[in-house]
Amino acid sequence: MALFPAFAEEVTNKVEDSTKELDWLTNKSFQTRDALTLHDRFVERTIERTKESSVARDVSSGEQEGEEESYASSKKRKKKSEKKRKKKKKHKKKSGKYSDSSGSDSDTVYPSDLKREEEEDGSKLAPIASRFSWLDDLETPTEQQFCVDCKADPANWTYKSLYRGDVARYKRKGSSSLGLNSQRQGVSWEESEANKKQKNADKKKTADRYFSSVSRQQLRSEPPVPAIPTIPESSDATSPTPFLPLCNDEGGTGGQPGERGQILSVNPLGVYDSSTALWLQGKGLQDQTEPQNQDTQTETSETRLTGRTEDFNRRLREQPGDTQLWIEFIRYQDEVSATAFGGEEEQQGSDAAERRKSSYKAVLEKKLSIAERAVATNPSCVDLQQERLRICQELWEPSLLAKEWKKLVFLHPNSAPLWKKYLLFTQSYFSNFTVSKVNSAYGKCLSTLSAVRDGSMLSHPALPGIEEDMLDIFTQQCHFLRQAGHSEKAISLFQAMIDFTFYKPDSVQKLSTKQQVEFFEPFWDSGEARVGEVGARGWKAWMQQQERGGWLQPNAEEEEEEEEEEEEVKDRSQPRWTTWIDVESSREAAHWLPWRPDKAKGQSEEDCEDPDSQVLFDDIGPSMILLSSPELQFRLLLHFLSFLGLPVDSVLSAEPCQPGLLLENLSVLTQGNELSYPLTSSSLPDLGVNSVGHMTTLQRTRKWVGLGKQGEKFVTNVFSMVQPVLPAQHRAVLSLSWIQYEKLKVLRCLCCSNKKRLRSQGKSSKRIAKQLLKEPDNRSSLVLWREYAHLEWMLGNFDEACKVFSTASALGGAKGLRSSSLCELCLLWAQLEVENKGGSQGGGPSDVTTSPAVCVLTRLAEEGASSQSFSSSQPLSPVSILKARRSYEQALTAGLTALSQSTLDPEVNRKGEEDPLGEKLRLRGLVGCYALFQYLTMGIKAADLVYSQARERMEELHSTLKLGNEKAELSNVNASQSSGDSSHTNQRLVNRLASECEEIAVQHAALLRYHNNSSVFPLATLRLMLTSALSTWSDSAPLWRIYTQVENRYHSAGQARRFFHSVTRGNSRVLPRLFAIVAEQQRKLLVDAAQRSCIHDTALPILPENGLSNRICGLFENAIATELGSHCPLLWRMYMNFLVSEGKVDKAKGIFYKALQNIPWAKGLYMDAVQLFPAHLQEFVDLMTEKELRLRLPLEELDILLED
Repeated sequence: MALFPAFAEEVTNKVEDSTKELDWLTNKSFQTRDALTLHDRFVERTIERTKESSVARDVSSGEQEGEEESYASSKKRKKKSEKKRKKKKKHKKKSGKYSDSSGSDSDTVYPSDLKREEEEDGSKLAPIASRFSWLDDLETPTEQQFCVDCKADPANWTYKSLYRGDVARYKRKGSSSLGLNSQRQGVSWEESEANKKQKNADKKKTADRYFSSVSRQQLRSEPPVPAIPTIPESSDATSPTPFLPLCNDEGGTGGQPGERGQILSVNPLGVYDSSTALWLQGKGLQDQTEPQNQDTQTETSETRLTGRTEDFNRRLREQPGDTQLWIEFIRYQDEVSATAFGGEEEQQGSDAAERRKSSYKAVLEKKLSIAERAVATNPSCVDLQQERLRICQELWEPSLLAKEWKKLVFLHPNSAPLWKKYLLFTQSYFSNFTVSKVNSAYGKCLSTLSAVRDGSMLSHPALPGIEEDMLDIFTQQCHFLRQAGHSEKAISLFQAMIDFTFYKPDSVQKLSTKQQVEFFEPFWDSGEARVGEVGARGWKAWMQQQERGGWLQPNAEEEEEEEEEEEEVKDRSQPRWTTWIDVESSREAAHWLPWRPDKAKGQSEEDCEDPDSQVLFDDIGPSMILLSSPELQFRLLLHFLSFLGLPVDSVLSAEPCQPGLLLENLSVLTQGNELSYPLTSSSLPDLGVNSVGHMTTLQRTRKWVGLGKQGEKFVTNVFSMVQPVLPAQHRAVLSLSWIQYEKLKVLRCLCCSNKKRLRSQGKSSKRIAKQLLKEPDNRSSLVLWREYAHLEWMLGNFDEACKVFSTASALGGAKGLRSSSLCELCLLWAQLEVENKGGSQGGGPSDVTTSPAVCVLTRLAEEGASSQSFSSSQPLSPVSILKARRSYEQALTAGLTALSQSTLDPEVNRKGEEDPLGEKLRLRGLVGCYALFQYLTMGIKAADLVYSQARERMEELHSTLKLGNEKAELSNVNASQSSGDSSHTNQRLVNRLASECEEIAVQHAALLRYHNNSSVFPLATLRLMLTSALSTWSDSAPLWRIYTQVENRYHSAGQARRFFHSVTRGNSRVLPRLFAIVAEQQRKLLVDAAQRSCIHDTALPILPENGLSNRICGLFENAIATELGSHCPLLWRMYMNFLVSEGKVDKAKGIFYKALQNIPWAKGLYMDAVQLFPAHLQEFVDLMTEKELRLRLPLEELDILLED
């Protein structure tokens, strides 16, 4: 017998002729035929066992499910489950893979038995099939279940690998690594629960991506403040370099000595980590520490928030009367909600939106409960009450909210800030808004505050500064009526207040406000001429004459003839909505004065054709207030002039309480875009507030440069009537405002490029300027001479302007650099000379001795210079230039030192009323002259150094003074009226100094931009200067205009966007957000123009999307989401026009209806809607009529005009 019986036949064939020495390797008792029969039998039984194994798999899967159910049961059933598992394992051994299915008692197989079975059965192996067939289609289950596919797959030639779906996924059972044994191994096509748990654990262990909830919470949370490690006491004190002690994290330095010794006994070499060492000790803490490591960052943020919440609770428990702490705790809930619900931001769909809404509402409910608890603890705190109502705006119905507001103002009638918030809510309450209701609310507010001011309301004392707050509310009421189209009522309010303030009879001076108003009513209803009308004499003169028997009415012959009315509809072929806008705007510009019956013609109140143009005393009587301070009386007059469109001093008139409500004009954003006057373009700043009579769409220009013929007569009558009752310093301010108004009209004519209108307006303005300079008080006023010379220069009369400049300079030549008015005059003269010469003067010309600007600035430094020396054409000597530089340096040092001393001296503050223009604090002229002198003689770096040093000193002084003023206001909360007046004086000083700093910054930026345009200059210097100035003076429109022009010129979008974001993030003002929008709109125009220029043959019907449109919409949405931006008419109107320009008409219509919920009083919004959505003209006109806005052209009258 062979050593390997299965291959004995092959061996026999090969060794037939071999010697007999190899006989010992054969087994003669074993036959080869028997071995082959045994192999065939083994193959047959293998096929049978394969079928049985499939049945066993089905049984095993059911057993595994039973095992999982038993594993999930309670601990009491553990023993039973273990017994069941043992029984199941035994069952597997009996009926599974290792048992023989033949049922024989012995596993021994004899060759004789195999031979006998082969002869009886005669079975043969089935041949392998040559084609595919489904298993269900087989006739007998014993047929061969595999086939040989000889057809090639073309996909294998194309692709580099098999399709992933054709690759089987399976998990092997058993530990064999060679092949797949059917007896001891199987294939599991389903993943077990243990594998699934392992995969989920691996996913949790992986690092979180940047957009995951954990990462977003980590970004939102504040980083913990690292603790500074201390040097151990055992360290060497003499060691020069301190060291940081390192902690043994694995061993745990904070444990007990016994535990540390036990860990060292398990881990003597220190090669195991802490978890392995604990596992070796048998403590079993490994599973507990793993989830803690996974959520370390989340727990850290939650722990920090919990700690802050506990700190708030502890402080509020110890200090329940700290109202500011309560407000901080209410605002803190937003941060808590951002951490708690931060993960929901990543979810999408309606369910996520509903969850976000519910979480936001839950936060509001929580904040409301805190606010109510704070109000219950501090019932007299108005700020907490306002915070509570602010939260309730999104929870309560408008009617319930209105009742709460009325209740609040009833409980605190002496709080002027609360009244302002209530009036703003009343204006924005669209469902119950009408002009008459809001106007009566203003009257009730002012009458209540007047009673508090007089002491008639004994339950509530008057707070400091109540008169100033009443004046702000009165001005806000007038602008509200103007924006709603009721210009006649606004003008009547100002007329009545000026008569009531400046022409009050002596007999009623000591009466209360209510009693004085009762005496004023007969004068108003008498039909006598009022302020601004021909023949007006005032309330006092009328009372005195009435006591004497009255005076005769003027004859009708003295009245001037009325001018013929022009035809209102000039082009009947235009659309109906265009005609309505044209006629409505023209009537608004022509008929803004209240209608008065002409008694000479026998007219009465019943003859009025338009009842809205007639103002009764009931409309204005409740709004009459008393102003005892001369400063506030003069401020009332300046507010009236500004209402008429005249430029006034911003410091004297004071900023309105809510400037965003008045912004309506695009000029505040676009003024100064032309570079024809680079140095003097900001001499007449535009505040963006429309004057009376200018009511039209956003893009439409003014009809007249002024107020029309009738309006100009009204202004002249106001000046002629008011000036005699004012002191000299106030008359000088009015004269300056009047001549600047004439200069503004000439500037508008220059922009219109209408030479005929410019010629006629120039003659009229020069005549008025000469009349003002002929008055005795104004003959030596350098301020008026400067404005007149500038007016001549704007009209093109350069020689005449130079004569005026030189004559005026000789008037104050004795004072030299000590006179701020003379410095400003020479600065304007030099700037005009530089602009006229163009870029040849920039950066220091070759011969500075022949420059007219250098000559003017040098003669200014020489005290006692005559008019001939200023106008002399002789070249300067280098010595005189050096002396002038030395004089400028000394004068600037002395001026800054004197400014520091005067602002901190209380005696100077008391004399502020004698110097309304702040001559002693004005350094803009001196700094500007010195910087321009250095620029023309040495270069831009020297001028930049002068401006930087002056700005640094003055801004530091301003911040110190402002901080001291805030501390004084906090200490004088319950002080007397005198202390309140002193605080207002200090505030006026702070405002004046802030105005100086802002003006110097504008000069600095204008000079750097001028040099940048005319010569090579690094942009970084200009950019750094603008960003530093705007960070301090974020409300400066001239600075923002220069910044946007510079950034759009160089297409640096990223840096500008980051700066705008940094400014608007911590600022609630509207102006920076408006300029951010304008900058993006200008950039979009450049990009669209560049895209159009790429194709010269055909124009692009639709420009490709570049993302700027979505960015601009996002800026608009962020702006209107703020409290101040939501009530800004200019912002909403710009948003509507932009959407329509982008073709999004439906969305623009939605923005219009959304704007109505915030600014329903703005008539300009309705006119824009008529222009943008002309098909809805009837709807918008009906809405204006319903809300009682002033409608001058009803649609029925429009149809009659079109028929005629």
